[in-house]
Amino acid sequence: MTGEHSSRQYDSDLETLRSKVLLMGGLVENQFHDAIAGFRSGNIELAASVIAADAGVNQLEVDLDDACRHLILKRQPAANDLRTVMATVKVITDLERIGDEATKIARIAQGKDHHHGALIFNDYDAIRGLAGQVGNMLHDALDALARLDEKQAVVLIARDTVIDQDFRAVMRNLITYMMEDPRTISAALDTLWIAKAIERIGDHAKNIAEHVIFIVKGKDIRHTDYAATQLEDN
Repeated sequence: MTGEHSSRQYDSDLETLRSKVLLMGGLVENQFHDAIAGFRSGNIELAASVIAADAGVNQLEVDLDDACRHLILKRQPAANDLRTVMATVKVITDLERIGDEATKIARIAQGKDHHHGALIFNDYDAIRGLAGQVGNMLHDALDALARLDEKQAVVLIARDTVIDQDFRAVMRNLITYMMEDPRTISAALDTLWIAKAIERIGDHAKNIAEHVIFIVKGKDIRHTDYAATQLEDN
């Protein structure tokens, strides 16, 4: 009976940890969408709420890291469970960094000058497509994590190449604006920093997908062509 009770408590601890990680994922996903909305609309209050929310995300990172350490020390997980906890620690780090990138976007949105460069070209239109792609990728990465869907994770990793191509296209367009009209330089540079933050969020979403594969398959596929190979086989 004692062993059975201990096992149930262990499963409960793992599920609690999993639920809190998914909660953190939902928070940073909201941060990202609100940061983009703040940039699009110039809503300073919305941008400020994104920045304020980052403190809660940071605290969750600390609390969840601590929970993982305690789980390892107290339960001494082995095999699949240990792999899950190790991957969870990495997921937590990626989520916190997504929150940081969203905060960068919000800070730029706060200082956006609506009466200068942004009137010469539409800065939001310049990053609209990239933001939409990465927003979908982040959502799907969190969904793959929630369902431990290895197949979806593989597809997500492959999509990162498209994100990189989109970012380079945005960068080329913004450089063209700055070369053709120096009045756009300030707004174009701000938009470029936002595009880079969005691209980095895509990188972190890809990392989360890789962690899902590590949990499910026990394979560390970082810096490999695992996703491309799997898609070719299918």
